[in-house]
Amino acid sequence: MSLFKARDWWSAALGEGEEFDQGCLCVGDVDNSGTGHDKVVVGSYMGMLRIFSPHANTKTSEGGPAEALLLEVQLQNAIVQVEVGKFVSCSDLLHLAVLHPRKCSIFSVSGTAGNVEHGDQYQLKLVYEHNLKRTVCNMTYGPFGGVTGHHSLCVQSMDGMLMFFEQDSYTFGRFLPGFLLPGPLVYNPRTDSFLTVSSARQLESYKYETLAVATEAETRQDPDLPPKTGGGKRLTPDWTFVLGETALDLCVPSYSHASSSIFVLGERNLYCLRDNSHIRFMKKLEFNPSCFLPYASVMDGTTNLLLGNHTNMLLVYQDVTLKWAAQLSFVPVAVRVANFPEIKGVVVSLSSDGHLLCSYMGTDPSFFSTPKVDAREADYEQVDAEMKMLQKFVREASRTHDILPKADAEEDLTVTATVSSSMDSPSQALIQDISGLSVPSVTIQVKVKARCVVQSSKLTVAIQPPLAVTQDQFALEPMGVGSSTVVAFSAFLNGDYPPADLTGDVTVSYSSPTELNPKGVPRVLQSRFRLPLALLCVPSSPAKTTKFKITVDTNQPPVDLGSIFPEFSAKSEDKDGNSLAFHFLSGATVTVLASKTSQRYRIQSDRFQDMWLVVKELVQRFDQHFSTLGVKDFKKSFSGPLPLQEYFLTVDHHFQLRVSARQYQDLLSERAVQFRAIQRRLLTRFKDKTPAPLQNLDTLLDATYSQVMALAEAAEQNRALLEEAFVGLRSATHLLVLLLSLWQGLTPDQTAILEATLLPLLQDTPQLGWEESCDAAVSHLLRSCLSRSPKDQATSLAQQGGSVLGMPHDTARLKKHITLMCDRIGKGGRLTLASEANVPVPVQVQNLAAPGGVEPIAEVAGDGDELELPQEATKFIKKKQPSKKVKKDKEKKEASGESSEASVKEEVGGAEEPAKEAKKEKKEPSKEKKESKKDSSKEPKEEAKKEPKKESSSSSSSSKEKKESSKEKREKDKDKEGKEASKESGDKKVSRKSSAKVKEKKKEPEAEEG
Repeated sequence: MSLFKARDWWSAALGEGEEFDQGCLCVGDVDNSGTGHDKVVVGSYMGMLRIFSPHANTKTSEGGPAEALLLEVQLQNAIVQVEVGKFVSCSDLLHLAVLHPRKCSIFSVSGTAGNVEHGDQYQLKLVYEHNLKRTVCNMTYGPFGGVTGHHSLCVQSMDGMLMFFEQDSYTFGRFLPGFLLPGPLVYNPRTDSFLTVSSARQLESYKYETLAVATEAETRQDPDLPPKTGGGKRLTPDWTFVLGETALDLCVPSYSHASSSIFVLGERNLYCLRDNSHIRFMKKLEFNPSCFLPYASVMDGTTNLLLGNHTNMLLVYQDVTLKWAAQLSFVPVAVRVANFPEIKGVVVSLSSDGHLLCSYMGTDPSFFSTPKVDAREADYEQVDAEMKMLQKFVREASRTHDILPKADAEEDLTVTATVSSSMDSPSQALIQDISGLSVPSVTIQVKVKARCVVQSSKLTVAIQPPLAVTQDQFALEPMGVGSSTVVAFSAFLNGDYPPADLTGDVTVSYSSPTELNPKGVPRVLQSRFRLPLALLCVPSSPAKTTKFKITVDTNQPPVDLGSIFPEFSAKSEDKDGNSLAFHFLSGATVTVLASKTSQRYRIQSDRFQDMWLVVKELVQRFDQHFSTLGVKDFKKSFSGPLPLQEYFLTVDHHFQLRVSARQYQDLLSERAVQFRAIQRRLLTRFKDKTPAPLQNLDTLLDATYSQVMALAEAAEQNRALLEEAFVGLRSATHLLVLLLSLWQGLTPDQTAILEATLLPLLQDTPQLGWEESCDAAVSHLLRSCLSRSPKDQATSLAQQGGSVLGMPHDTARLKKHITLMCDRIGKGGRLTLASEANVPVPVQVQNLAAPGGVEPIAEVAGDGDELELPQEATKFIKKKQPSKKVKKDKEKKEASGESSEASVKEEVGGAEEPAKEAKKEKKEPSKEKKESKKDSSKEPKEEAKKEPKKESSSSSSSSKEKKESSKEKREKDKDKEGKEASKESGDKKVSRKSSAKVKEKKKEPEAEEG
């Protein structure tokens, strides 16, 4: 039993769901019994008024707190504050004042002695009431104006008006100057003044005489303006004291030896002032207080103080010295000291949820005696067995590194989603036909089975756009043990382009009640379903000539495509099973061809991104087919080359739409500013008393309005196209990731890292787009796990962060980084999230690494040959512009100190010298080991090796730079014409042009060597 704990003398729980606050508790002899014993009066915000007379014997009786309840009355309005005082002019008895939001009522409480065993009876009678025109905040009472024998009331409204009542009559009302929010209000009978804390966080004192002669408050006026009537004076405080914080409560003790104290409880400090605003002492609190009460002290010149805080503590201070601390079971919002028949000086405390406690501080006698310990011998075998069991528990606990506790083996709910094997008839699609083809829909049934009692469960369906469902949210009824609920909805295509994924998620959020939390602990359960490919396409005749082709190799004999896609083979024209065509509802056709002699399958289409769903479905069905046959060594691969050029066309299309969206936004902003400026000028003309000509402002206004509407419509169309382009970009990215994993045989973890790198966003936002996010992720891989050497990786980790992500000017840098990443993966780079997998990073380097933006990759540092791409990769890169080379040459001069001509030659010559590059890479480990020892000796040798190259390049550099300026415009025009022609006609100019450029690159080094 703890010494510092409040001893429970009597307690009661007041109702369920009721709320209480600071003014809802008061004590006094409200029934005028004459014994001097107090009664406890409690009012709640629900309008319930209760009067208690606690007795110690009620704690153990059968009735409990009910025997101490003298009166319980349900009033019509909420109870804001209760006070006991002499509020009736013709009577010296105590009455009860109850403050409602729009009413102040005075009641008399009387008791009648009972003649039978039921005991005394108490009644509550209304003496008078004041109906108020303003919503009230609090009230105070006292002998205003020095009147003895009865008390007057002062009520403060929420808008800062003080309303004075003398018994049953309204006296006057005054508005407080500079009022914003109401604060605590108290009456000081020694100086006949009122104290309050204003929104300026200062204590203000107003004398009753000053309030009485001030201007009558009919309506709230500006305090800075002079009063309208000449009969009153402007209301000003007698004195102010700056607190610097909001006050929770005020109190003016009325006992003699502390006759000049004013106590203010702030949020962090406790103040004690004299009546003339001079501060006596101040106590800085180390906790958040909730309530306080000064009371009489046994020592002259000091004041005792009860202080409650939000850590369930009741502290006793003597001035600023802490004398006692008692632990409560709740946070008190009001505290009083009362005298009862059995005990005096009981602390009465009330919590916000209705826990009423009468307690005292001290100790109780303890009758517990320690039992004698039997002197018996220990059973060592039993102790040893217990020790082994505890050690086993410790080992199992140390193995677990999970932060969250492991879930049960069986979930409270079981969610099963089943997709129908046949299409709906009739279709539930919102768009009935696209390009003359009917849009089908398929039904998904979700079965939710409960293993325990489940409350307030909700089911949400998420699906990839432009797919849609008939209903995406369901509110499930409470389920018992073993009960189940089935929910059905239909999915369909709601756009003229295919989605990037056919999977959907079903999320069920529910509450599972426990012993400690009857309302339930929130839980979430997810389930995934996959929609059929027949929802998007129909069988068609194979296309012979297409723009894009992909070949997938296997190690098993060719399979009949009709057995792989039975739902499409029935309507297909090819009965041999060697070819199958899928015609998407959006208009594109994807053809799958199976080789008769080899183990290859070709997928071809006129749209690169539309092949993704067919390739994914083909690979998944191959795995399922051969696993059913029992083939364990089935392998699939992609021999390359990677279709990076086709992928980059999708990237450029998406980026161009983002640029257009920003341009539309800027134009719309300009036109809106112009529209508002014209409106202001027209309004000025119309308000002018002398009519003036409009000078065609109305025509300009109509034209600007038409431009704003046209720009808004164009921006909306561009937004729809951008959404479509992003879905196509996602499809193309998924296809590239799949081909990369098949090309290099990546593990599922490595494939997941690659997919997270190339698809960091699920949707575009105006603040952050796919291009900058993907570039940052790819750059991180190139600096960490795909870095060229351990030295470069450690150096990149120590570099400071770059600028914040933003929309780039073009996609050239992103394309180069993606190509470089694919090249390094093709050379055997290992994808991993741990930077220590390739190189141990020192502690000093780790401390230097700081998070931030994206840093540019040092593509040409000391060894420029390592960045040279092989011949296969250069086929899919456009010929670089001379202007970009000149810019990069300047950066390379600053970074490495080498000449621009040598670096240009090394970049161009990289496609021709893959053998030299491979030799250099083999020699790199030995070179790096020697660098630390022979840096000074190696530098002149390297310079001597590079001198022939520099001399040959310097002789032709001047002529090349002159030619570059003339060729720059021609090559730009050719590139633009090639892009426009490829978009309009859709022929093979892009592939031809890229191959022609590669041939030009091959010829240039041969001519130089010759």
